[in-house]
Amino acid sequence: MKTLFDKIWEKHVVQQIAGGPSVFYIDKHFIHEVTSPQAFQGLEKRGLPVFRPQQVVATADHNVPTLNQHLPIREELSRRQVATLIENCSKNNIELYGLGHPFQGIVHVIGPELGITQPGMTIVCGDSHTSTHGAFGAIAFGIGTSEVEMVLATQCLMQSKPKLMRINVDGMLQNGVGAKDIILYIISQISASGATGYFVEYAGSAIRALSMEARMTICNMSIEMGARGGLIAPDQTTFNYIKGRLFAPHGELFDEKVAEWSQLFTDADATFDKEIFIDAAAIEPMITYGTNPGMGIPVTGHIPALSEVEASERPSFEKALHYMGLQPGAAIKDQKVDYVFIGSCTNSRIEDLRQVAAFVKGKHKADSVEVWVVPGSKQVENQARAEGIDKIFEAAGFQLRQPGCSACLGMNEDKIPAGKYCISTSNRNFEGRQGPNARTLLASPLTAALAAITGKVDDIRNYLEPVVINERWRMENEILVNQ
Repeated sequence: MKTLFDKIWEKHVVQQIAGGPSVFYIDKHFIHEVTSPQAFQGLEKRGLPVFRPQQVVATADHNVPTLNQHLPIREELSRRQVATLIENCSKNNIELYGLGHPFQGIVHVIGPELGITQPGMTIVCGDSHTSTHGAFGAIAFGIGTSEVEMVLATQCLMQSKPKLMRINVDGMLQNGVGAKDIILYIISQISASGATGYFVEYAGSAIRALSMEARMTICNMSIEMGARGGLIAPDQTTFNYIKGRLFAPHGELFDEKVAEWSQLFTDADATFDKEIFIDAAAIEPMITYGTNPGMGIPVTGHIPALSEVEASERPSFEKALHYMGLQPGAAIKDQKVDYVFIGSCTNSRIEDLRQVAAFVKGKHKADSVEVWVVPGSKQVENQARAEGIDKIFEAAGFQLRQPGCSACLGMNEDKIPAGKYCISTSNRNFEGRQGPNARTLLASPLTAALAAITGKVDDIRNYLEPVVINERWRMENEILVNQ
């Protein structure tokens, strides 16, 4: 009996080295401007070509500005890195979706929306959140720059098989609780290192009920609990999402692939090294208070008191709270915020923007808050404009920007000022992540949208009608999520 991971792994092992790692074949390699320059430089020094350029896809995302993308990039390092990516892709016949291209966007957003990401694949990128693609039933994980060079040169990696964990989430979610809350809850329960050494499969009725975009949010943050990656078995929801996308199989070939993909599931008697069971009904809207994603609590909860923290962890706990300007034992609800960032490879897809727009329609942001909404791709941006989402944001005082990683990380022009609090839909709240001395509170798009309106942390459940926000948006606008 085999797990989903086993089935994909075994098909991609080129050679098993006795007493060592496997030579592991990679189907698709995504690259961007930050981790690829040194890899190409290494190839040039050794006189090696890119082995299979047709299996490499490039985009510019980390360093790009999200305003006035038609103008030259102002920051010198960012400008140089993007220019180097253009040069390297041109030299090596690699498809590049750069600034100005209709497919440009965050690498982990464009792969799925273009139909490049498919079940059963092995996918790598020099970016830790490559685990996003695991939502399609793929083995997807981030690699370092030296490994980027190895894949460019050989289309293979040296990999040791990780331990396997399954996290089962069963039952009905509360109204207002979504994928981001699920994954923040899981990480808060097992810690930011609780899945170290494992590849995680997410299963259970609550996971199966999620849309593909929500599943991507779950898998995206697998790395934030130390996992090598995360994946979800493909099903009809997966196949419906893929069908008709530009680079997906079409016609009879699509039907053949669905028959193949339908065999990608964990056998009933397969075993895992570790298994966790979670009641979906117990999950509340979540938010982080510290400087790693494991420091999360319900928005109605309180920051742990010192007595609730193990003695060995108190120094780092106190350091985190000092950085965040928060007190042990304090409630997080009503904490004032200065910025709201809705974006990143975690929550910048059209479904995320629709949820936010449905909630803020007819409302206006608090005067004390600056709100940035950054779509994950040009396609998301264009779809948002076609649906009138941009007008809703404009009326609410939200700024809809152009695609990029933006304020997820302080590597571009979109930085949160020192000492300011930002509720962010991104994936990391490390010290300085959004800019020097910026203070980050991770939350779902709905919790972030509510903070934009009220100017503080609050419980979205108190503001919602008893309907699913995204379903209401679809009904009111007579559109389909997967057009």
